[in-house]
Amino acid sequence: MQPVTRKDAAEKKAVAAAAELNVAKTNIGSAEAQVAAAKAQLRFAELQLQYTKIYAPESGSVTKRNVESGAFISAGQPLLAIVRTERWVVANFKEVQLSRMRSGQPVEVRVDSFPDTPLRGRVQSLQSGTGSRFELLPPENATGNWVKVVQRLPVKIVFEPDQPGVERLEPGMSAEVRVDSRKAGEPVKGPK
Repeated sequence: MQPVTRKDAAEKKAVAAAAELNVAKTNIGSAEAQVAAAKAQLRFAELQLQYTKIYAPESGSVTKRNVESGAFISAGQPLLAIVRTERWVVANFKEVQLSRMRSGQPVEVRVDSFPDTPLRGRVQSLQSGTGSRFELLPPENATGNWVKVVQRLPVKIVFEPDQPGVERLEPGMSAEVRVDSRKAGEPVKGPK
């Protein structure tokens, strides 16, 4: 057996260091792959988190909530209803009451819940067709009895800004509506 010289020991150390360097380079590549995989998992988790948020198409108050926290939902399932912050009234006037009614005419609205607080507004629009024409199954009055059925036409009434009481209005409340059509005759009293 030959004695180990310093040169041989240094060479062996250099070979061992080179092997350790190769192992370290392999570990770096493996760690970089793990980092890339973790980043991909993070992006996927962030995408999945976005799917848990539902954005309303407009602002307002939530009502008629059909879902609870933690419930699973399917596409197209109604979750809740949103009541817009903007308030208006749709009054269904008889067709015989519309002869003098025009957009822009002043309106007084008395809501049954607070009748002592009249609200001022104006006619914004008259619907192009009676309410019955847009029902799922519109009536066909072709029975041959020649009975005339008076139809009702929805009229949208918007309120003047900054008046007390408008914020108290909620969907479905009953109201009495009077349209001032004196420019073309007497005021038209609306449905109650």
